Amino acid sequence: MTSSPPPLDATQLGAYFALIEASSLLKHAVEQQLRDAGDLSYVQFQLLATLGDSPTGSRRMTDLADGVVYSRSGLTYQAQTLEKRGLVTRTPSSDDERSITVTISDEGRAVLAGVFPGHIAVLDDLLFAPLSRSDIETLADVLARARDHMRQTPPRSAEPRRRKKTADPS
Repeated sequence: MTSSPPPLDATQLGAYFALIEASSLLKHAVEQQLRDAGDLSYVQFQLLATLGDSPTGSRRMTDLADGVVYSRSGLTYQAQTLEKRGLVTRTPSSDDERSITVTISDEGRAVLAGVFPGHIAVLDDLLFAPLSRSDIETLADVLARARDHMRQTPPRSAEPRRRKKTADPS
C-alpha cells in the first residue's frame, strides 16, 4: 500500500502560488512586448535567440526541440512560420540526411536586435527592479536547481531524442 505524500505547508504552498503567478504575469508581459516589437510568439523568440546565441547561427531541429519544452510538431510549425517570414532557413543536415538544420538569417538577427531592448526593459521593470543583486543570485541558484531536478524526468517534448541504432554493416 502506497502512502500519500505529506500535504504542503503554508510556506511551500505560498512559494508555489507566488511562482506560478509571477511566471504568468511575466510571461504575459514578455509575450505582449514580443508581439508588439517583432510580431513574435515567445517560442519563436526562443528559437531565434537560441540560434542567435549559437556560434554558427545554426542548430539541428532535434537539438532545438530538446531544449525547448514544446511539442516537436509545434516547434516544426514555428520554424516553418519563421522561414516564411525570412527569419530562418531550414536545410537538410550535412551530417545526417534525416535531420533538418535551422539557421538564423540576417533579417532574423535584425528582428532580434529590434526586440531585445524592450525585452530587457520588461525583465528589468517587472522581475529585477524589486530585487537586490543578492536576491537575483539566490533566485538564479534556486530556479536552476529546481529546473535541473525537473529535467531529470522531463516531459517528452524536453527529452533528448533517442537515436535509432543502425545495423552493424560488418
